[in-house]
Amino acid sequence: MTQVTSRTSTPFGTVPQWSSPAPLRPSPDFGPTDTLRGWVVTAILTAVAAVTRLFLLHSPTDARTPVFDEKHYAPQAWQMLTGGGVEDNPGYGLVVHPPVGKQMIAIGEAIFGYNSWGWRFSAFVAGTLLVLLVIRIVRRMARSTLIGAIAGILLICDGVTFVSSRIGMLDIFMALFVVAAFGCVIVDRDEVRHRLARAAAQGRIGDTSWGPRLGVRWWRFGAGVLLGLACGTKWSGIYFIVAFGLLSVFFDLAARRTYGVRAPWFGTAVRDIGPALYALVVIPLGVYLASYWGWFASETGVNRYAVGNQIGPGGTFSFVPDALRSLWYYSGESLQFHEGLTNSAGNHHPWESKPWTWPMGLRPMLYYYADANVEGCGQSQCVKAVMLVGTPAIWWIALPILGWMLWRAITHRDWRYTAVLVGYGAGLLPWFLTLDRQMYYFYAVPLAPFLVMGIALVLGDILGPAREFAARRSPTGAFLPPLPSERRSLGLLAVCLYLGLVVANFVWLWPILVAHPITPSSWHDHLWLPSWR
Repeated sequence: MTQVTSRTSTPFGTVPQWSSPAPLRPSPDFGPTDTLRGWVVTAILTAVAAVTRLFLLHSPTDARTPVFDEKHYAPQAWQMLTGGGVEDNPGYGLVVHPPVGKQMIAIGEAIFGYNSWGWRFSAFVAGTLLVLLVIRIVRRMARSTLIGAIAGILLICDGVTFVSSRIGMLDIFMALFVVAAFGCVIVDRDEVRHRLARAAAQGRIGDTSWGPRLGVRWWRFGAGVLLGLACGTKWSGIYFIVAFGLLSVFFDLAARRTYGVRAPWFGTAVRDIGPALYALVVIPLGVYLASYWGWFASETGVNRYAVGNQIGPGGTFSFVPDALRSLWYYSGESLQFHEGLTNSAGNHHPWESKPWTWPMGLRPMLYYYADANVEGCGQSQCVKAVMLVGTPAIWWIALPILGWMLWRAITHRDWRYTAVLVGYGAGLLPWFLTLDRQMYYFYAVPLAPFLVMGIALVLGDILGPAREFAARRSPTGAFLPPLPSERRSLGLLAVCLYLGLVVANFVWLWPILVAHPITPSSWHDHLWLPSWR
């Protein structure tokens, strides 16, 4: 706030000298305040997501058996349910992922049995909860229920997360745990600033040059638990541990600098890095190990007794408990399987793709296709298909959206865009290190929520401020509330037109997302790019 400090005489009269320092403390903004309205909007959009994802959830099947990679995970989940928590996938002879995702599938099978409802129900729940989380996270970051609602609409209409919510595979669980952990980090950021604001109000900021202790941070602890579950679903969760750990620490550093801590770097190093390592490294490791409870308790789990059989009881690491050494060997065998699936070794798949195609969804994934004995399209020959394909109105603008986010993050130091870019980058960039491996578009499922978050924030920039702030007076001289600005009206029109395009695009793709019978010509009309064929 400016203030007059002195007055100076000039030929033009006495002129006040103004002191205009930057605000010593940020405004107390720790999240949106329209709690009831926010939850009403969230509930309505989550219900819409549930209805769309539940529609014909049990279809299609391969003669009442799983389709595509469900053939791995549905039987493994059933084995876990009926065999004491362990699986060996005898029909395929390999277990290549940690157990959490299959444990999630097993919950649905416990409710509905070994059928398509059973092995897809948990994915449906995860995909629906993912919409809820994205709404709440974007609402908190943008401080706007409207922008959160826009993010929810976009995710409801995203083909990638929609299809992943309707098939018994692991990727939707990975996306759910990662996004939930991201949300915890965002809430933890606000909570830290709230605690520092309270310390500043009490005059405790300057008690030491390091700044105050921040106490137990349960939201960051929750992020650690969720990241452990992500790693327990797929090992690529490790990338998010690194990314979110760094993001959390830099949030702490920025908060200490903002609230005037005299030595913010040293204070972050002393006060925050140690607890961050505990919450976001040690806790995930413990959760990951705990996810193997069934394997540890079993007598017949794959490689459960590798020590003394496949590996000797002695050696450098003989001090490590045999169970952990056996798990290390078991994990190494799984990793070796993945590393062996390389193009240079002759491993190719007709629908494989590389990570540079994922941002725009240039090479989708065909999960199911049938053209024999298919009826219901009004012609003698019909086609049914399920394709994992990103809604073009969302995915094809990824590059300009990412460019704008990067620009805002660098030039405006906008923490919201920085956070979303960190999540998106953790889901994409590490895959460029192993380009020789077989890769598929479903690896990009965790990217979808962060892309949607970024688009929603950009649409918020297009909308602009809700009101003009120039004061208005009535003819009687009374102050009137500000009017909506012309810029806001035009921005709202542009955003509505874009959302209409997204919804129309999703409706167009609907038949190839849910295996609705269509004619062969209609099937080819849905394949917009040569790379989609």
